[in-house]
Amino acid sequence: MNNEEKGDIREALHRRILEKIDFSREVEDREILDLIDEELIRGEQSRNLSLNQRKRLRQELFYSIRKLDVLQELIDNSEITEIMINGSEHIFIEEKGEIREYPQHFVSGEKLEDVIQQIVSACNRVVNSSSPIVDARLAGGARVNVVLPPVALNGPVVTIRRFPDRPILFPELLRLGAVSEEITEFLRCVVAAGYNIFVSGGTGSGKTTFLNALSEFIPGRERVITIEDNAELQIRHIPNLVRLETRNANMEGCIEISIRDLIRSALRMRPDRIIVGEVRGSEAIDMLQAMNTGHDGSMSTGHGNSAQDMLARLETMVLMSGLELPLPAVRGQIASAIDLFVHLGRLRDRSRRLLEIHEIVGMEYGKIQLQTLYRFCEEGEEENGRIRGCWTRENVLSDQKKLRAAGLRLAL
Repeated sequence: MNNEEKGDIREALHRRILEKIDFSREVEDREILDLIDEELIRGEQSRNLSLNQRKRLRQELFYSIRKLDVLQELIDNSEITEIMINGSEHIFIEEKGEIREYPQHFVSGEKLEDVIQQIVSACNRVVNSSSPIVDARLAGGARVNVVLPPVALNGPVVTIRRFPDRPILFPELLRLGAVSEEITEFLRCVVAAGYNIFVSGGTGSGKTTFLNALSEFIPGRERVITIEDNAELQIRHIPNLVRLETRNANMEGCIEISIRDLIRSALRMRPDRIIVGEVRGSEAIDMLQAMNTGHDGSMSTGHGNSAQDMLARLETMVLMSGLELPLPAVRGQIASAIDLFVHLGRLRDRSRRLLEIHEIVGMEYGKIQLQTLYRFCEEGEEENGRIRGCWTRENVLSDQKKLRAAGLRLAL
């Protein structure tokens, strides 16, 4: 029996089961499974299936009715970090750093749209042809981006970034070779001492994961406020934690609540530190002002190919805010607000590594000056397909006032 015949059987069973479900009341999972079993036993076509095929079909039917159809198995698989849906017929997944096409697909574009509406409505978001782009999240914290026609030409496009069930912290990053022990100790000291840190890197370089790991070094007695487009950070050791999330405007009259709005509100909540998940636009000026007004130890992330590129992007973001600030004043704000840049990268072997740590050491000739503290250097040939290298310390942290104020010192 080929895949097309199996799909026809599934569709026929799916229709008959839906006809028997009383949607006017709460239906338990057990009742749906009983209906599926009943139809599998009674169905003439399903008798030609093997036992394993029947078990598989039972699961697929349950996921289609109660869960997220073919996506459910992928979401439940902890090895899969990214799910990319290009229309109803093509699903790609990233597993262990490798991208491949998934053999299954949605039975129709209508079923895919039903699943999309199920996802976005669960987090009070709206997406339709009038408002075809939305960011959402799943119950487990996975980030979801949806783009519908007419913007998406080959059907609904859904991208799901799945995060680990438990946060990846520095012991795991050390085991994976993403950082060194010396750098881990350095970061532990500067985070505890309240240095303002900006994490940069390209798409998929692990910025959110690294930001979450850095937050583990924040003393548990502090009041921390996190601000994100979609709540992804998993900070568990801080009792006095406030989590804020943006909201899109919708047709029901809900107004947009942006990262800028949340940063301004957070400043009235008496935070010790503010963590902004990612800055992409004019909210950069509010983040910098928060760092400049006594909220030492604040952190954020942004997309950049290098720390120098990230600096240029931050300048552009601040100029997008609508404030008519001269460029030297913008650079002065950045230089006084951010203490350290941590730059991450994804190398050709698909591994994620900390590549550089830079310190802002002031202004010279109207430009921000960076001093490299640590740099990852490749060495020798690859070993079992993995890049070999080590981190070298190029300079010592110049400004150690915050370390001394916190009673800490770096091991040199």
